[in-house]
Amino acid sequence: MTRDWPVDALRGYAVATVVLGHWLVTGLVLTQDGSLGQASPLTAMPALAPVTWVLQTLGLFYFTAGYASARSAARYRGGQGRWLARRLRRLVLPAVALLGSGAAVLLAATVAGAPDGTLAVALTLAVSPLWFLLPLCALVALTGPLRAAVRRWGPWWCAAPAVAAVAGADLADRLLPAVDGVLPIRLLAAWAVPYLLGLAYADKRLAGRRPAAALALCGAATLAALIPAGYPASAVGVPGAAMSNLNPPSLFAVALAVTQIGLGLLARPALLRLARRPVPARAVAAVNRYALRIYLCHQPVLVGVAALTAHVGGPLPGLHTTPDGPRWLLARACWLPLLALVLAALVRRRPERPAAAPRPDEPAECERPSGRVYDVHRSEPRRTQEVIAVRDSDPPSRGRADRQLR
Repeated sequence: MTRDWPVDALRGYAVATVVLGHWLVTGLVLTQDGSLGQASPLTAMPALAPVTWVLQTLGLFYFTAGYASARSAARYRGGQGRWLARRLRRLVLPAVALLGSGAAVLLAATVAGAPDGTLAVALTLAVSPLWFLLPLCALVALTGPLRAAVRRWGPWWCAAPAVAAVAGADLADRLLPAVDGVLPIRLLAAWAVPYLLGLAYADKRLAGRRPAAALALCGAATLAALIPAGYPASAVGVPGAAMSNLNPPSLFAVALAVTQIGLGLLARPALLRLARRPVPARAVAAVNRYALRIYLCHQPVLVGVAALTAHVGGPLPGLHTTPDGPRWLLARACWLPLLALVLAALVRRRPERPAAAPRPDEPAECERPSGRVYDVHRSEPRRTQEVIAVRDSDPPSRGRADRQLR
């Protein structure tokens, strides 16, 4: 089975935009007592709301996760139970490692006398990305039944009940008082829609431009209808707002995910052309290799850099000042390269030579041959052998080569 490079590109885009979005909308203000507090530039600059439609790409995360789960389950030969245990282990172990290392860092910071406000902000930003794993693990556990349902009834009929559940929860929030226990159902239903579309795409049920155009148009039309109906224009939560489109996920978040998936599938020919260029291909391969680690570590990197620079150099524009205008955005953009370098150094635990990016027609399990040839006999130690290159038009040399050890 071969890799789908456009899906890898969509996953890389989702990872990069989520990291960029969090670094741009998370303001850390240095208070008079030396601690860090949170602030959002969306509060002072509501005109930036349309930018969040591009930077909030969790729907693409779940879409590519559904595609990867379907492909992985299809080629795994050890039984569904063992596949599920292996898949969940790959998701949970990095989160456990993050919690362990984060607890050690917080303990050291407490002993060193870090302010309580800074510790609270660090803990909040380090733990907040973990909510993403809760519905993802539940959907991975339901991959078998969901795949069977998609194959029997199709993706549209399977996604319709989830969309109706989210719409009903939104309506209940407006008409009824808060009801306990609705949040888990809404989380699972909202993100089940892009996950189901990923399962369907893996089974070739969304091939062609017509399904992609239908997704993009349906999602965009829904977004255009929801904003006049009273939904916030921002795709992420704004401090002080009465409603958030992301916490909990609303029908706006579902429509945005469907729109992004449709546009991503429409861009498939352009992504395939981009795959032939070495720099984008290597960048996408590197981001996909460390995708989960990047997602879990990017917020602790922001807090760590802000806390260390505040301790050493005092308040710095764009890093410790109030996000109150375009100058703050420009100053924060100047800090992004440093944050990216620290994140890259953190996610790559040991130096290694980057693997060559997979081609669209190359098997996922294919390993590039090395430049050395080794003796494969188990009774003798491995040693480098001589390789003789001959031409078919030179029979004497071919006869001598045939008598050499391979």
